[in-house]
Amino acid sequence: MGMELYQHFRKEEHQFIDHVMEWKETVERQYAPKLTDFLDPREQQIVQSIVGSDGDVRVSFFGGALFVERKRALLYPPYFEPNEEDYDIALFAVRYPGKFVSLEHRDVLGALMSLGLRRGKFGDILVMGGEIQFFTAAEVADYVRLHLGAIGKAPVSLERLPLSAAIPLEDAWQEETATVSSLRLDAVLAQAFRLAREKAKTLIESGLVKVNWKVVDKPDFVCGPGDVLSARGFGRCKLFSVEGMTKKERWRIRLGRQK
Repeated sequence: MGMELYQHFRKEEHQFIDHVMEWKETVERQYAPKLTDFLDPREQQIVQSIVGSDGDVRVSFFGGALFVERKRALLYPPYFEPNEEDYDIALFAVRYPGKFVSLEHRDVLGALMSLGLRRGKFGDILVMGGEIQFFTAAEVADYVRLHLGAIGKAPVSLERLPLSAAIPLEDAWQEETATVSSLRLDAVLAQAFRLAREKAKTLIESGLVKVNWKVVDKPDFVCGPGDVLSARGFGRCKLFSVEGMTKKERWRIRLGRQK
């Protein structure tokens, strides 16, 4: 595979593509499975497109439950039959004094990131009605349990649960068709969250906006189908498709906002 492979991806994704190529070559060479860290959906898409069509190496994904976003990839030779145990995932419930504290997704993520481990060692964080759980790579589970004693100011303890005990969260998008003057990030963001274009631009330049789970601070970044955008304080939206131009030279798009 030469340079033509890279044309299908954004420049900032090229380094990740190199990793995927290495994983693939390792599986071919050693004829044994290779497990990755947790990947975000965009990274999974890249792995799927590079490995997916090749008969010599197969890939499948699992993140601890069916509905999760972040998943580990398992690349393996054709003889191998993967099962859930091969993904080495641990599920923890966070026990904390719920009467006195309310913890949010970002509090939990902040505490996990302060442990000095890569983001890739953690899967989804599940928060529902005061219940909190998160997935981690099994190889760091003991370390996490030992070192996570507090989230914010709240003392916490962790209880390891079987994966089948995961809180069943459903991913719901409210879809709509809209038109935008361009596919620039500031235009799409303004439309998705009903903001003035200037406000959207300021959010982006302040580093508060992510595209596919990575901060993008350029308002003229061009969005494409499948992109997931998030703005701190506003939630998330997804550009499902770009349906073409209207007579007035505007783009017709399908957008989804997370409920």
